[in-house]
This record gives sequence, C-alpha cells and structure tokens, in this order.
Amino acid sequence: MASLSGLTQQISNRNSVVELPMTHRPRLHNSIKKSCRVGLGIMASENNASTSELDLSVTVNGLKMPNPFVIGSGPPGTNLAVMRKAFDEGWGAVIAKTVSLDAAKVINVTPRYAKLRAGANGSTRGEIIGWENIELISDRPLETMLSEFKQLKKEYPDRILIASIMEEYDKAAWHELIDRVEQTGVDAIEINFSCPHGMPERKMGAAVGQDCALLEEVCGWINEKATVPVWAKMTPNITDITQPARVALRTGCEGVSAINTIMSVMGINLDTLRPEPCVEGYSTPGGYSSKAVHPIALAKVMSIAQMMRSEFGDKDCSLSGIGGVEAGGDAAEFILLGADTVQVCTGVMMHGYGIVKKLCSELKDFMKKHNFSSIDDFKGLSLEYFTTHTDLVKRQQEAIRQRKAIRKGLASDKDWTGDGFVQETESMVSN
Repeated sequence: MASLSGLTQQISNRNSVVELPMTHRPRLHNSIKKSCRVGLGIMASENNASTSELDLSVTVNGLKMPNPFVIGSGPPGTNLAVMRKAFDEGWGAVIAKTVSLDAAKVINVTPRYAKLRAGANGSTRGEIIGWENIELISDRPLETMLSEFKQLKKEYPDRILIASIMEEYDKAAWHELIDRVEQTGVDAIEINFSCPHGMPERKMGAAVGQDCALLEEVCGWINEKATVPVWAKMTPNITDITQPARVALRTGCEGVSAINTIMSVMGINLDTLRPEPCVEGYSTPGGYSSKAVHPIALAKVMSIAQMMRSEFGDKDCSLSGIGGVEAGGDAAEFILLGADTVQVCTGVMMHGYGIVKKLCSELKDFMKKHNFSSIDDFKGLSLEYFTTHTDLVKRQQEAIRQRKAIRKGLASDKDWTGDGFVQETESMVSN
C-alpha cells in the first residue's frame, strides 16, 4: 500500500488518546509472483449494464477471486481434505482455521456447540437461528497445517488461500509464525484479533482486539514482517468497532474483516438447570453466530465502511463482511454496505460446502433484478442512506410540509360529510 506517513489520527482508548501514524508499506503477494501489488480493493468491471453475462469476480488487495464468497476461518477450513472440497465446490477463497506456534496449548472439549431454534426453550424442531461454539483455534500441529497449506497451493495455484494466525504477546513469536506461514505460499494472512473465548490471559484473540493500544503495537510487529496482504479480524464485543478497525488500517493492515462471533450464553436447560453446551455439568460463555447475528453484523460493517470511506478515501483498504450469511441476499446486503468479500463459516457447517452455488445463483438473481453487471456496480451503494435520528426528524418534517402543500383530500375527520366514509378517510394525509 502506498505510503501514508505523516498523517495521524487520534483514537480514544479507555481514558487515553492514542495518536497513530499511518505506516502502510508496499507488500508483495504470491498470486502475482511477488511483483509490485496491483490496485487494492475491488476493481471496476468493464462490463456494462446491458451485458448479459453477470460477473461475480472480484479483485481484492491484488487477489483475484472468481466470486466474493470466502470460507471463514473455523471448522470448514480445518484440514487439507475440506479445503480441497471448498475449492472444488467453487468458493472464491478459503481462510484456514487459525493456527499458532504451539498447538499443544490448545485443548478442546466436547460438546462444543449449542443451537438456538425458533420456538420454545429446548425445541428440537424449530429452525436453527443461532449457533454458539466454545471451540478454540486449531489443535493440529503447526507443521501439519503448514504442510497442507503448501500442498493445497501446489494443487490449486490460481486459487486464493488465506492463513489465519493468532499468537501470544511476543514480537519474536509473531515474526516466526508469519515467516513460517508465508513460506508455504499463502496469498494473504488474516489476523485473529477477535476470538471471544479461550486464552485471554495470554493476550490472544479478542484480548488484543479490545485494547487499541495493544492492538497498535501488535499490528506494528505484524506489518513490519509480513510481505503478503494482511486482514485484521475485528471483534464485535466492543463499544465502537471503528476504533480498532481504524488502528489496524493505520498501522499497516490492508483490510479488516468483521465480525467474529458475539460473546454469549446460549441458554439454560430447564430440565437439568445446567448451561449449554454442557461439559461435565459445566459450561463457559462462547461465540454466537448464524442468522440471528446478521443484523448486528450489518450495523458493525456499516460503521466500519463509513469510517473507511470518510478517513481512508481512495486508499484501497478492503473490507470483508461476516455474519449470518445463508442466502445470496444476505451477501448482497454486506456488499451494499461496502464489503468487498463475504465470509461464510456457520452456514457451511449447517448446509455444506455446496451452498456456494446457491449463494452465487441468488446473488446473480439480485444483480439481474437491479441491472447490475458486476459486484463493483453496487458495492457501498446503500451507505449514503444512513444518517442521524435528528436528520431523520428534519427529513420527515420537510416531507410532511411538502405533502400538506399539495394535499387535495380532507384535512381531518371533522370535515367528513357522511357520503362515503372509506373514500373520505383514505383522502386524508397523515400529519
């Protein structure tokens, strides 16, 4: 990314203010054989509105994808076999399950999932609308995961593989992990600053993403080492998500992803009086996902996109939307709010890797309906329609004033004549 040095931004963090220099530096990436990076963000399609063939392809941070649908980091990217399946089914990119240097410290439990269904507590028939997990990052040896990354890039050299990484508060450890991951040929790195459970005492995951001063320092370490594009994955478990997003971008990250799961307690079993998911009679708060989080994710992505448009202008930073995507329309909403790509994780766990075909088909249906020929045609189109409540009041008052000025019906029910109550009522205009 072009140098932005000299520009600063004050970011409030707790009771202090952090002044951040913009320190983006040029990166290289494998998809263009380490040559200078091409334009970042989605490049405008050459297709016009009359083109019959709809184009779902996107180019984000120089990474060319056949469509904007990305496997989100988690179980769907846990090993070589499932990542192969994702590419074979047609996903635009795959983000592998998060890795760290020492997998031995990662110990998962079972059961690790709990579901919220529409209907009464404990219903087994209602539609799944919420999903909680208490799963940690990959517990497979790092060498195994790295070997599989390398093999996957050998088999699918033109497809986009993104490594998700997380490490303790240790500069040397971060540098070692980045170096080893990049040697496999991955196209980009997503930094997990947002896992809401597991190992916060080690300053990992959301423990970093919730602390802007700590985030600035760690992003600095990462971006002085990384030579491929870096995305910072944001936690929604914070008052103002634009603050850590701003920090990540101004300290060198090419993009941000939002949102990771929301801290939650799925529920209490009213027969056993124990929380779910129940492990030997006990539980712990976990991460909430699935379609119930979609409106919350949209609001967070909208806020980040507005900040990026206002403060980063044409600096080509990218945004990946995540949260409750199970249909093409869900993805269209993220893109309309400014997302370049859309990640799916829980949706794949529930509906399988083949869901990408449905997502692409439904997104094309949306595009055809509105005469869009490319993703760029409608990216961020709905952002301009968000404003403040004060402005909404002013707009509505002005609209009422204008309607009154051209009113042709009765002013109120005191003017009823008794000749056709329905017609006279419908002729009135609300005040």
